[in-house]
Amino acid sequence: MNAINSKPKVLAHLKQWIGAHRKLSLIIAGFILVLAAGITTYAILSHKPTATTPAPVAKPQPKPEAPKYYSPLTGLLVGDEAATKQPVTAIMIENSPDARPQSGLKQSGVVYEAVAEGGITRFLTLHQQDKPQIIGPVRSIRPYYVDWLAAYNASVVHVGGSPAALDEVRNGNYRDIDQFFNAGSYWRSTDRYAPHNVYTSFEKLDALNAQKGFTESQFTGFARIDGKPSETPDATSITINISSALYNTTYAYDKASNTYLRSQAGAPHLDREDGQIAPSAVVAMKVARNPAMEDGHHETITTIGSGEAIIFQNGIAQTVTWTKKDKTSQITFADATGKDVPLIRGQTWIAAVPTTGDVSWK
Repeated sequence: MNAINSKPKVLAHLKQWIGAHRKLSLIIAGFILVLAAGITTYAILSHKPTATTPAPVAKPQPKPEAPKYYSPLTGLLVGDEAATKQPVTAIMIENSPDARPQSGLKQSGVVYEAVAEGGITRFLTLHQQDKPQIIGPVRSIRPYYVDWLAAYNASVVHVGGSPAALDEVRNGNYRDIDQFFNAGSYWRSTDRYAPHNVYTSFEKLDALNAQKGFTESQFTGFARIDGKPSETPDATSITINISSALYNTTYAYDKASNTYLRSQAGAPHLDREDGQIAPSAVVAMKVARNPAMEDGHHETITTIGSGEAIIFQNGIAQTVTWTKKDKTSQITFADATGKDVPLIRGQTWIAAVPTTGDVSWK
């Protein structure tokens, strides 16, 4: 009886235990689901994608800078390489009072000034890119001018010359375009009297050069550099006593243009067509005059060798040594350490000052 009566109780307790454990199982299962969801969420939120290297972005390449070309004569910028090889033309220009004012001086690239005879100076002008259409008065040549122009592979414009100069310039090594043999490329003006009235132009000279095949010049010019006015100039006034009052020159430094305004015989030296002559660099080159004259009255000047020179540029004076190794070599200028001294770009005026002359500045 007791055994029979206990069976329903056992079943009741078993159902109760099963019910309790089912709730616990559901709670545990729910907890496990919540935990799994949390772990999954954390994994998703905390995951950092692997960094990938972005593809390089090609940077636009700058266009190559266009090449720059400079005149070997003046150092000034020119348009293209062909311009650097244009033929050079050397022209003898008179400087007696009857020849003033001259034409074409201001547009020359390099000017050599020296005494021709009797204290009268004469100019050798060199042209490449600049081509004045009135040039003169053209006069005769001397041997030392030939020595200076030989370095430029230049055509030689003149009206005759001293015997030694003509022997040299007609020896086949020069591009001689003497007026004596090319009269059609020159004319005589009517506003001046002979021999101070022979003129030419680059329209005529270019045509004559082309006719003779003188279409290119290969040469070494002076070392060049950009100009920059000095903040403390020490050469704002220059005096070059080359022979006598009619030919002695002065230069006044103009800082605004960084040039030297040239005066001659106490008055501004003017080009008849273009006005005030104002080179960028002035060189006073001391030279020896040979006491043995060429033919009794034509002077001779020592051009090969070395000597003292003063370069005036940027408002500064610098004493240097000039050297010309041989007839066809270019003149070089070196400082006390032997380093080459460049000249600033633009017109260069070189005065060959005899040892009896004088150069001063302040």
